[in-house]
Amino acid sequence: MKTKASNAGYAQEAEDLLRRYEAFSFEEVHEPVLHLLPEKPSRVLELGAGTGRDAAAFARLGHKVTAVEPTAELRMPSMSLHPDPAIEWIGDSLPSLATLKHRSAVYDLIMLTAVWMHLDEAERKEGMGVLARLAAPGAKIIFLLRHGPVPDGRRMFNVSGEETAALAEPYGLNTIFSTRHGALSEANQKAGVTWTRLVIAKPELTPPGK
Repeated sequence: MKTKASNAGYAQEAEDLLRRYEAFSFEEVHEPVLHLLPEKPSRVLELGAGTGRDAAAFARLGHKVTAVEPTAELRMPSMSLHPDPAIEWIGDSLPSLATLKHRSAVYDLIMLTAVWMHLDEAERKEGMGVLARLAAPGAKIIFLLRHGPVPDGRRMFNVSGEETAALAEPYGLNTIFSTRHGALSEANQKAGVTWTRLVIAKPELTPPGK
C-alpha cells in the first residue's frame, strides 16, 4: 500500500485552510514564545509556511524570510496574499529539503508550526540532522507539535516534545523552553486537540582564547 505524503490532505483543503489560518494573528498563535524571537533583523526559515501569515509577520519585523511550503495549492495563493519582497517562497519539504540543501545559507531562527508530527520516525531522525546543519550558531528552532485525533485524509504521528528534544541532543541542540497548551480554534478545542511548544537552541561559537 502506498504511503501517504507528509502533506497529504492539504491540497484538497487549501481554500478552507487559507481562511482558517488567516483568522488568527501571528501574535495569538505564537504568544508563548514571542519573548524568544530575535529582536534584530535576522535570517528566518519557516518550514511548512502555509498561508504565509507568519512569514509576513516576520518580514514586517524586518527579518529576511525563506518560506518553504510543499503544497502548491497553498503556496501559490499565499504568495499573492502576502507579496512582501523580504519573503522568498520555495517549494520544498522535509526531511531532505532537497532544494535548500544545495545552498550554503544558514538561519538564525527556524520555525516548524504544525509540521514535525507529519513525519514518521525515520524522517524525523533524518530531518533533525538537516535542521542542525541549517541552524546558525546561536540559532533557535521552534516546534509546534499537535496532539489529538488525526483529521480525515491527513498523515500524522504521535510525537512528543521529549522525543524531539532527545533527537536534537546528539547534534548539540539544547532544549531551552517547553510548554503544553490548548487549542485556539473552537473546532480543535471540541476535538480535544492540545499542542506542545518546544524551543531548542544551537550554542554560540566560542571566541578564540575563551
